[in-house]
Amino acid sequence: MPERLPPLTALRAFEAAARHLSFQDAAAELSVTPAALSFQIKSLEEHLGAPLFHRSNRKVDLTEAGLALSGPASEGFQALASGWRAAKRVLDSGLLTVTAGPAFTSKWLAPRLFAFAQQHPQIELRFAATLRMLDFATDDIDIAIRFGPTDSSGEERLHKAMEIEEWVTPMMHPDLASQYPTPESLLTAPIIFDDSIAFLQNSVGWREWFAAAGLVADDLHGPHFSQADHAIDAAQSRAGVVLGRVSLAEASLRKGQLVAPFALALVPRARFRVLCPKGAETRPNTRAFLDWLGGEVKRMDDHRAGRDMVDA
Repeated sequence: MPERLPPLTALRAFEAAARHLSFQDAAAELSVTPAALSFQIKSLEEHLGAPLFHRSNRKVDLTEAGLALSGPASEGFQALASGWRAAKRVLDSGLLTVTAGPAFTSKWLAPRLFAFAQQHPQIELRFAATLRMLDFATDDIDIAIRFGPTDSSGEERLHKAMEIEEWVTPMMHPDLASQYPTPESLLTAPIIFDDSIAFLQNSVGWREWFAAAGLVADDLHGPHFSQADHAIDAAQSRAGVVLGRVSLAEASLRKGQLVAPFALALVPRARFRVLCPKGAETRPNTRAFLDWLGGEVKRMDDHRAGRDMVDA
């Protein structure tokens, strides 16, 4: 027969005390008195048959047995908390949380949300716009849109709903298009640098684009932006020509705020991946968002027509 575990309340008291190394702080966290917490820990030690703490007047320290129990106890309570949140999210039929990078959120998702809200008024969307890799369980995330190399690892346990292709090409305000009608003319244009994609091993920067066009561009100068949406905003304000990422500039191209007059485009070995926990893709809210997202992604194909795509 499996060994009988001690009461969960006593284990919870121990876990908090081991984490704080203070009965008083642990009692405050659990909203009990120090005496009540001490009683729970004492009962746990009696159940084990050995002390879990070295007690002194000013502090407590874990014994060898306490050290052996503290790590698994913390992991166990974290797993329970994660499972409880997951169970509650299954029952919360009106909420959907999506995480994506700040630029993709502001330039791709935000301009389209009105249409989704009209189609699905019963769904409350929440967005976590961050480049930090969030965890589906601990961060209460339903869908993640992540950009990176196509051979990204560590996602084997997730469902990949779709991929969104990325490519870059020179983009500028329509007023500048007549001044720079050829790739050669861009050598004298005010250049805007988008450094957000520089982390890729295969660079898709200006020098690579000019090289693909058969030109040498060794002396390029201009403002550098660490965020792609800032670089696109600068191009929209007539500040210069940006090697724009289509995923982030699509709305501006469709509205005529930017034009991409040259056929040559570079395709990095990286894409956006739309991910969710396996099995979650069948939940009504998740399915509705993924179906809507897929339709919006297809609209991007209009900007691909007539392009000369070159793999970087």
